[in-house]
Amino acid sequence: MSSTVLGLVRASHPEPTAAVTTVAGLLAVGVGHPPGAVVAVALTVAASQFAVGWTNDLLDADRDAAVGRTDKPVASGAVGRDTVAVAATLAAGATVALALTTNPLAALCATVALVSALLYNWPMKSTPGSVLPYAVSFAALPAFVVLALPGAPAPPVWLVSAAALLGAGAHFANVLPDLADDARTGVRGLPHRLGPRGSRAAAVGLLIAATGTLVLGPPGPPSGVGLAAIAAAVVIFLLAWYAGRTADRAAARPVVAFRAVMLVALIDVILLVTSGRLV
Repeated sequence: MSSTVLGLVRASHPEPTAAVTTVAGLLAVGVGHPPGAVVAVALTVAASQFAVGWTNDLLDADRDAAVGRTDKPVASGAVGRDTVAVAATLAAGATVALALTTNPLAALCATVALVSALLYNWPMKSTPGSVLPYAVSFAALPAFVVLALPGAPAPPVWLVSAAALLGAGAHFANVLPDLADDARTGVRGLPHRLGPRGSRAAAVGLLIAATGTLVLGPPGPPSGVGLAAIAAAVVIFLLAWYAGRTADRAAARPVVAFRAVMLVALIDVILLVTSGRLV
């Protein structure tokens, strides 16, 4: 029993699940949800992330096995496929049920985010439109959090747009370390078609755009902290570019780029959470 639970946890993509759930909870605090509502928002997002993670590993099990991904519990047989399928189905149902404890419009946004992410897992992952589900699901996250607040106005366009840009950038960054393995198993999403250099450029451009939108989008003049965030993002990418150019091994360049992208993504997440107070 304990090995099955551990396998399910590992198959759920625990790090991104925890990260996205934490961001949703902090954003809920930022827009003024009371404690009980913060919990409802966080549980909804967590259930959605579990459903998406389990479905992803289930659908990718044969490809993961083909490239020797022993860290993947479904591919390695550490947890049964039927068990993961049932868990994913229950998590998807729980997402909708938990979202409906807020209000119908917010629940619709949460459901759109879930369906969009599931469509990425299949069939969008191997198409030129692979970036679209990321953009839609990330945009729907702050929309859900804001709309779940009773009497809240419509989420501002700049907030939703910035989240969409962040999600699109995250797609290119997330795929960078797996481009070679994906190519061996026939995955041909947009990053694979652009190649490593094009994907790095797309991730950089989208994340800088997200940073700028979060800083310049809210009403009033941008804060000094926000302008510093834009400058920091540019400097991080310039340093990463220089480090990549001077790296002894070509294989080190994707690693440098990936870490830089993740650092700027963290800056954007902090801006996203704190921007919620301006809603």
